[in-house]
Amino acid sequence: MEIDRNQPLGTPTWISLGVADLPAAQKFYGTVFGWEFTESPDGVDCLLRGVPVAGLGGGPGWTVHLATPDCDATVDRVLAAGGEIVEEPHEVGDRARRAVVIDTVGARLGLWQGRSLPGCRLVNEPNTLIRNDLITADAGAARGFYTEVFDFTLDGNADLPEFDFTFLRRPDGKEIGGILGQATAASAWGTLFEVPDVDATVEKAAGNGGTAGAPEQTPYGRTAVITDPFGTEFSVITRP
Repeated sequence: MEIDRNQPLGTPTWISLGVADLPAAQKFYGTVFGWEFTESPDGVDCLLRGVPVAGLGGGPGWTVHLATPDCDATVDRVLAAGGEIVEEPHEVGDRARRAVVIDTVGARLGLWQGRSLPGCRLVNEPNTLIRNDLITADAGAARGFYTEVFDFTLDGNADLPEFDFTFLRRPDGKEIGGILGQATAASAWGTLFEVPDVDATVEKAAGNGGTAGAPEQTPYGRTAVITDPFGTEFSVITRP
């Protein structure tokens, strides 16, 4: 899917990886996903077919940015709901107005008011972002925060009855991600990339300084969890 305009409030729209060694990160992710790279106002853009699909710079780890038509107003809503500000709203060149916040369960996320860059220009296809879910031990508090700040509605998941999983939906009904309640050392938004072949991607990652768990079959496709050479975890999926 090609993205050429700003997305509605709360839609995952941009991802960036905080990493100190940019050349090493480019080598790893270029091999794993076939990305090319170019300098940007906030670090390095990761390109697929010549357009940005992610960024390197900032941090820590992979940070999902949720779309907002008014970054400053959304920051006010974050504070009113009990969240914290890590980076105050600021301009990223002519690309966007951006802020970074922490929700009430301790997870870090960005806010992205697109200007010349609406966010990831390609999504939901091989070697691009397909999904973000929040993993937290306090799912109830997380559900309260995200419904208050982003006007999400909540929906259960009949496909995974054994898990405490809640879909997050925009007011127009579109699912944008979910909240998974489970024991975890720290709450965090996960990043899931689609790939053409999970097993081949795991081999590429392991052969270039990363580590990976064994691929598993799920109701949504074959998945694996990968840790890059810098200690950042992300997931990959090959859909049926």
